[in-house]
Amino acid sequence: MLSNDTRAATTKNKTMKNNKIVIFDTTLRDGEQCPGASMNLREKLEVARQLARLKVDVIEAGFPVISEGDFAAVNTIAKEIKGPVICGLARCVPRDIDAAGEAIKPAGKHGRIHVFLATSKIHMEFKLGKAKHEIMRLAVEAVKRARSYVDNVEFSPEDGSRTEPEFLVQICKAAIAAGATTINIPDTVGWAVPEQYAELIGHLYEAVPEFQTGKAIISVHCHNDMGLAVANSLAAVRAGARQVECTVNGIGERAGNAAMEEIVMALKTRSDYFGGVSTSVNTLEIVKASRLVSRMSGLVVQRSKAIVGENAFAHSSGIHQDGILKKRETYEIMDPVEVGWGQTELPLTKHSGRAAIAARLRHLGFKLSDADVKAIFAKFKEIGDKKKFVYDDDLTALVEGQITEVPETWSLEYLNVTSGNHTVPTATVRLRRTGQGGRGSTRAAECLQDAGIGDGPVDASLKAIDRLTKTRGRLMDYSLRAVSQGKDALGEVTVKVDFGKGELVTGKGASTDVIEASARAYLNAVNRFLCNGNYKEHPKQP
Repeated sequence: MLSNDTRAATTKNKTMKNNKIVIFDTTLRDGEQCPGASMNLREKLEVARQLARLKVDVIEAGFPVISEGDFAAVNTIAKEIKGPVICGLARCVPRDIDAAGEAIKPAGKHGRIHVFLATSKIHMEFKLGKAKHEIMRLAVEAVKRARSYVDNVEFSPEDGSRTEPEFLVQICKAAIAAGATTINIPDTVGWAVPEQYAELIGHLYEAVPEFQTGKAIISVHCHNDMGLAVANSLAAVRAGARQVECTVNGIGERAGNAAMEEIVMALKTRSDYFGGVSTSVNTLEIVKASRLVSRMSGLVVQRSKAIVGENAFAHSSGIHQDGILKKRETYEIMDPVEVGWGQTELPLTKHSGRAAIAARLRHLGFKLSDADVKAIFAKFKEIGDKKKFVYDDDLTALVEGQITEVPETWSLEYLNVTSGNHTVPTATVRLRRTGQGGRGSTRAAECLQDAGIGDGPVDASLKAIDRLTKTRGRLMDYSLRAVSQGKDALGEVTVKVDFGKGELVTGKGASTDVIEASARAYLNAVNRFLCNGNYKEHPKQP
C-alpha cells in the first residue's frame, strides 16, 4: 500500500530541475509486433529517417537477437541515422545483451541497450518460476553486462504496474547501482488507471534518491488495453516521470501503445497544467510521420483519431464553422498547421522531367539511389498518362511502393477483367516469373497465363494469381483508400494474407484502377511469402 504522503505528492506536478521529457519511440520494435505490421529493412530505415526528422530523442530500433533481419535493421539504423539515440532491446540473458551490443555498436555514444525482466508475482511464479532474489541477481548481472558495451543502459521491470511497490523500489535501486541510467516502469498489460499509476510513479520518485538527484530518470511504457495508455503516461509525467515510451499512431501489440502524437501535443497544448515541461519533437513532421508509418505497416489510421485522423480538424456543425470563421480558437485548441496539416505543393504533370521529380523527392525528405529515382520516374510517367495531376501524396505512394518491393518472383504483365450484375466475374492474368524462385533457387524467366472466376473481379483476379503461383492465400484483411483528390485519384490497396504459416503477410499496391491495385497488392504479399523460401511448400491448385 502507498502512504497518504505519497498520494498527496502526486496531486500536483513535481517541482523538478529537469523539465525535458524524453520521447522514446518504439514504433520499430513494439509497434512492429502488431500482427501483420512487420516491415522490411528499407521500410524500417525510411521510418527511422522520418523519426530523426521528427526529432524524437530515442529510437528503439528492434530486438536484435530474435532474427537476422532484426539484427540487420538495428545495425543499419545505428550506422545511418544521426541525431537520436539508437536503442536495442534485450532480455536479461547474455546472448540477447551481446547481440544488442553488437547491433548498436555503430551508434557509438548514441547507443543504448534496454534490458527487461518480469517482476510481478504472476510473472515470476507462472512465467519464470523464479524467486525474488534470483530476479534481483539476474537484473543486476544484465545491467552490468550491458554497461560493458554502452554507458546508456535502460532497465525495465516487466509488468511493473502489477509489481509489489516495495520490491519495485528494491530492484530499481539495485539496477541503478549496477549502472542503469533509465528505469522504465511498464504497464505491460494495460492494467493501470491514471491515479493509481501516478501514485506508483510518485512513490518511486520519493523512495529512490537517484531519481531526485538526476543520476537516473523514471520512464513509462503504457499499453492501451483499456484505452488509458495516453492518460496513464501523462499522469506519470505529473508524478515525476521524465521519459515516455510511445509509438506513432499508437500502434503495437494487442490494443497498441501510447500514441506519440497525442503525448507530445497534450504536453505542448496544456503546458500550463504540466508545469512547463517540453519535448524536442518537431511537431510539423507529425502528420508526415503518421502517414508514413500507416503505409509502411499497413495499419490504417481511423478518421477520428486525435491529431492525425482525417477528421481531427474537420468541422461540420454550422455553429462550429461560424465560430472558426470568426476566431479559430473558439473550436480549435491546436492549429492544424502546427502538426503538419496544410496545403500540398503544386502538383506535377506527365510533362514534368526527371530532375523535377528528383528535386520534389528530396523536398519530401526521401533519400533514394539513382536506380530508385529512375524506377519511380518510370512509374510516375505511367500514372501521369492516366491522370491530369500527380500530387505529393501520389508521389509518396510511388516511393513507398518502391521501398516495399521485395525480390520479385512474380510480376504482373497483363490483367483483364469482365464483371457485371448479370455476368460471372472472370479475370485473365498473365504473370512473368523471374529467374529468382525463393532463397537459393533460380529458374528461367517465363510468362504464364491463366484465368479465374470468383464472387467479384477482385476475388477472380486473386484466384487466378493463386493458380499461377501455386500458392493458396486466405485474404484476412483488405483496405482501399484514395491517395489524393479527384475522381482519377491513385487507389492504394493494402491486404493481409494468411498462407497457412501462422502469421499474416502484408502486401501493398497502387494504381488508378482499383482492380489492378488489388492484384498488385496481393502479388506483393505472394512475393514476400515466396521470398522466405516457401515456394515448394504449397501444392499445386486443382
